[in-house]
Amino acid sequence: MIYVAPAPIENRTSDKKSIFLAGTIEMDTAIDWQRTCEQALGTAYHVFNPRRREWDASWVATIDNPMFKQQVDWELDALDAADYILLHLLPGSKSPISLLELGLYAPSGKMLLVCPEGFWRKGNVDIVCQRYGIPQLPTLDAALAHYQALLNA
Repeated sequence: MIYVAPAPIENRTSDKKSIFLAGTIEMDTAIDWQRTCEQALGTAYHVFNPRRREWDASWVATIDNPMFKQQVDWELDALDAADYILLHLLPGSKSPISLLELGLYAPSGKMLLVCPEGFWRKGNVDIVCQRYGIPQLPTLDAALAHYQALLNA
């Protein structure tokens, strides 16, 4: 099942594990890698996709903006609820919110990271992953294969 922000995630009815798709969105200018994940994992897992289909880049990013607050609250709720967090950082992006999520959930034990060469803060990311034992895979395809393999374990 696919849950795209801001769809409610509270009423999951099966015993499937869930994955939150953290990572590069860059105000909706980055490639839609989340759609690839939905197609690969959506029948086997509950997939929480923060890439809102009707995002409005004119929204002011403040706590007083109800649409923005709804988005951030949805993401935090889904991150908390997820069994796994796939964090994918794209080369050429800054991804500040994704780095915030890395910091918040590094000690959680539920994160898997894809951070290829070319990501502007890869050194910092590598050190955080080493410190907290976060596995890193070289490509999104490798990460998707990892989650498929978990189903057969």
